Amino acid sequence: MKRILDFFWPLVGFAAVAVSLWLLHREFKGEAVGPEVWEHLTSISPTHYLLAILSTLVAYAALAWYDRIALLHLGVKNISWVFISLCSFTTYALAHNIGATVFSGGMVRYRAYHSKGLSAAQVAILVAICSLTFALGTVLLGGIISVLEPEQLSRFRGMLPDKFRFLTDPTTARLVGVVFLGGVAVYVAGSIFGFRPLIIRGFRLEYPKPDIAMRQLLAAPLELLGAAGIIYFSLPDTGNPGYFAVLAVFIASFSAALWSNAPGGLGVFEWFFIGAMPEMQKTQVLAALLVFRFFYLLFPFFLSIFVVIIFERNRLKEVLHHEDGHHISGHEIKQTADRNRARAP
Repeated sequence: MKRILDFFWPLVGFAAVAVSLWLLHREFKGEAVGPEVWEHLTSISPTHYLLAILSTLVAYAALAWYDRIALLHLGVKNISWVFISLCSFTTYALAHNIGATVFSGGMVRYRAYHSKGLSAAQVAILVAICSLTFALGTVLLGGIISVLEPEQLSRFRGMLPDKFRFLTDPTTARLVGVVFLGGVAVYVAGSIFGFRPLIIRGFRLEYPKPDIAMRQLLAAPLELLGAAGIIYFSLPDTGNPGYFAVLAVFIASFSAALWSNAPGGLGVFEWFFIGAMPEMQKTQVLAALLVFRFFYLLFPFFLSIFVVIIFERNRLKEVLHHEDGHHISGHEIKQTADRNRARAP
């Protein structure tokens, strides 16, 4: 069964990409996309490009904070911020582009943190805490948006499957937002009052200490605010619905892309985002999403490859040096033994 699932979910992801790209093609059919998108890209001011870069740094700094929070939960305090930041950056840069199931819970984090003395079980807990932190941020911001501006979800009317269309009704959206915020409140209460661990399908969730929970509720929204800022600053002022609307559309589109299991959310993210911004030209939104993909996905992915190569090269040098040390020690022992035998009467 597990072997079938190993092939099933990647196929689902690629199918989602194919369908989404076809929908995008239908959306832009008959338009001169290339020249118009390039025109929008060149019209973005240097100041707005700089703000988009700063938003990217904020997002990746918050992701590094995810790892730091998880390590504090484990009681590990001897790993430097530089190492944590590089490990987190590489993990998420690869996971965002290739798929979270491939790297974020496995090889990259295990290779990095195992070199610092963490066991496989500790790395598994670290991955779970990081995933939980992201989920908390999504639920918290999603709840706030649904309560304060429930009409934002009406942007997705006609795009959601039938079973989810009730979410586009403002009254229902506000009710869902209250439920979301209530769930976050229960989590915080469980942390403060020490509720019994939650056991979901064999997975045991221990409530963290209050200071860890508070850090989670700060770090996760910060990452989402930074990521949405990249798109907001890349959009023109004319027709721009405002940061709050962009944030709402980003959270919904990013969640849909993750749910689809599509590599990098390719096509899925763009289709949802463009469809939910009817007040702007499609090519303007597409240009902003290309800026987002470059700053948040492609450029970090390019850098992460070099980080992995350098890390593995250094690890290999350490192993070879360690083996050379053993060979030298063995040779010296043999020489000492020979000298002792020669001196013996």
